[in-house]
Amino acid sequence: MKLSKKLCFMLAYLLVMLPFIGFYFGGFYTFLPFIILFSMVPWMDVWLVDPSNPDRTQEHILLKDKYFKILTWIYVPLQCCFVIYAAYLIVHVPLTALEFIGFSLSIGLLTGGIGITLAHELMHKNSMVDQLLSKILLVSVCYGHFFIEHVRGHHVHVATPKDPATSRLGESLYQFLPRTIVGSFRSALNIERMRLNRLGYPWYHLNNQFWWIIGLPIILATAFFYYGGWMVLLFFIIQSLTAFILLEIINYIEHYGLERKKLANGAYEKVSIQHSWNASHWLSNMLLFHLQRHSDHHVHGARPYQLLRHIDTSPQLPSGYLGMIILALFPPLWRRVMDKRVLAHRSKN
Repeated sequence: MKLSKKLCFMLAYLLVMLPFIGFYFGGFYTFLPFIILFSMVPWMDVWLVDPSNPDRTQEHILLKDKYFKILTWIYVPLQCCFVIYAAYLIVHVPLTALEFIGFSLSIGLLTGGIGITLAHELMHKNSMVDQLLSKILLVSVCYGHFFIEHVRGHHVHVATPKDPATSRLGESLYQFLPRTIVGSFRSALNIERMRLNRLGYPWYHLNNQFWWIIGLPIILATAFFYYGGWMVLLFFIIQSLTAFILLEIINYIEHYGLERKKLANGAYEKVSIQHSWNASHWLSNMLLFHLQRHSDHHVHGARPYQLLRHIDTSPQLPSGYLGMIILALFPPLWRRVMDKRVLAHRSKN
């Protein structure tokens, strides 16, 4: 990997400044991250495409390079600090309703777009440090059950009717969101219940992960309320909602209409590179730590982001995730663009 591309993974850190720049100028500028990310990035994605992959020698070098691991670790304390600082600003600087909403949504865009993306990267690793940092990021947006459901639910049942995070052909984003938010929580509860049963523990045992999944966000919310009253509590809720709704919109995009075939024995075929949508758009891939190389991730779940490969034979999105998010918000346009791609993909498989 060229040094220039290696350093470009730090672009996500530049985004952290945007809500605070918008806050400084006030008014409609508090929506500055939305303006930049959903206008400039999709436009640049049209022109900047990167289907290149590291060779075997480069893979070995990239795997040994601690830079990529450190880049995921240092974001965690950074997010904790900027969320606390945002709460401080809300308490001490008078804001209009528009400014409060814009600033809260913009912080949520970071905690969801960068925070949950890195939580996703870290949860797939076996290191206790990685998994702890993933949990911290998820607790900060009240979505800790994603730690259970994603790895032990979604990756097992992806592209089947059993997976609440796989969107179906013809299903609009607004139909998908309540189904996946409720369904993913239920799935995580069921997975954890079965785990406790296997270990012979009752539901109230301290080993039940839902104690931290539910308890820690309540403690955080109480601390924010104690510090700054209803305004800071509302800020914490808004940024959390923004973050996990953004996550679920991306889930909607990643597997829309893709299906695994059911075999004669009633089981589903093995997950392959055909069961996730990919995007080779350079800028959005840098900002999202190669999350858009999603087929390779589902086939090799623990593969670090710097090694994820673009695969030409996987189904390809016409734009990066940021452009596709805009499209998903308008179901008729989404279906006009994506349904024909789904049907063409199914006809070839």
